[in-house]
Amino acid sequence: MAFFNDITFGQYFPAASFLHRLDPRSKLAAAFCLTGGLLLTYNLYVLAGMAVLSLLVARSGGIPLPLLMKNLRPFLWLFALTWIIHIFWSDGRVLWVVPLTSLVVTREGLALGGIYVTRLALLILYAALLTLCTSPLELTDALERMTRPLKRWGVPTHELSLMLTLSLRFIPTLLEEAQRIRNAQLSRGARFNGSLRHRIRSLLPLLVPLFVSAFHRADELASAMDARCYTGGEGRTVYTRLHFAWTDYLVMTGSLLFFTLCIWL
Repeated sequence: MAFFNDITFGQYFPAASFLHRLDPRSKLAAAFCLTGGLLLTYNLYVLAGMAVLSLLVARSGGIPLPLLMKNLRPFLWLFALTWIIHIFWSDGRVLWVVPLTSLVVTREGLALGGIYVTRLALLILYAALLTLCTSPLELTDALERMTRPLKRWGVPTHELSLMLTLSLRFIPTLLEEAQRIRNAQLSRGARFNGSLRHRIRSLLPLLVPLFVSAFHRADELASAMDARCYTGGEGRTVYTRLHFAWTDYLVMTGSLLFFTLCIWL
């Protein structure tokens, strides 16, 4: 159950830092370029540089490293599974044969497993950095502004941006609700440990009230938006207008150069 306490997607960490003062559009563009470059590169030096860059970005944003790194803990099982799959099912130079089986450990499998695990970890860290230094309202405005040209083809860009941002916003709320329901079930004598079969069965009394609570919150949100005469993006104004500064152009140029470097490599 460490998943409920560790993941911070959708949470905003307020601070008066260089990273928080950037235009949300430049942060989104940089995030797209960096994650796109991560999905393209297999170079260990580039991945190591990206890991160092994530730490520097967190430091410049005043984000505590323990708060950022705790996002990796719920995905340790995914990292282990990814590495095991590449170790035993990749062709290459055989290093060791598992006794009494036909499974072999290859040198190329070890390298590929490490590369894919590093890429997954960095993708999670950069996604967490984006939400930690950008408020949900800023994300909504940035997504709407960046996808505004799609309105010519009838795409409801504002509604889609609002749906995505609300989904991110409610992740920590639902995790907190799940922790509260779990504590209530434990006080009633429920057990969430034991065999794998028992753990799966014990999730039922946790998931059912969680889904009921999620639908109830969604209904309350819809009623609140309707009471405030929300009608969508047509004619909607914004309190804060977005403006690019020279730092935003610098960040976008650097991320674009990195994306080009990954394609070239």
